[in-house]
Amino acid sequence: MNKKIEKLTLELSTLLLETRSMISTAESCTGGLIAGTLTDLAGSSEWFERGFVSYSNQSKIDMLGVRADTLQKYGAVSEQVVDEMVKGALRHSLAQLSIGVSGIAGPGGGSENRPVGTVCFGFMLWGECVTETHHFEGDRKQVRLSSLVYALTRLIELIKLQG
Repeated sequence: MNKKIEKLTLELSTLLLETRSMISTAESCTGGLIAGTLTDLAGSSEWFERGFVSYSNQSKIDMLGVRADTLQKYGAVSEQVVDEMVKGALRHSLAQLSIGVSGIAGPGGGSENRPVGTVCFGFMLWGECVTETHHFEGDRKQVRLSSLVYALTRLIELIKLQG
């Protein structure tokens, strides 16, 4: 784990412990990278509840309750879908916070409207949902790593704002 990611993970764990909150993850393009990073930290069982890797559309429906019509209307890489992903992660866990990620890591799969590097994020914190879309440059590995760093950084910011 690089130093920046380690620092972010430690800061997040401190905030979760202070707020007596647990987190769940709902990941698509990051394929469990966020959950894996969080659980790399010893003691994470105190604040990490569970993670869902929902790479296919069907898994988003089956595991998280994303509606098929939402996927059809907006596409898997959309704020509407990550909104349903994070809400589903909370419904199917004992956590109070959740983070969801769906994007196009590449090298293929992009379009004019959603180029490679487009990533949608959802953050559910104590009943409030925030969704955002960002674009990251680089190859597949870099897009996934940038998504991880952004997700942790933004979650920390939101906890500080709402906590």
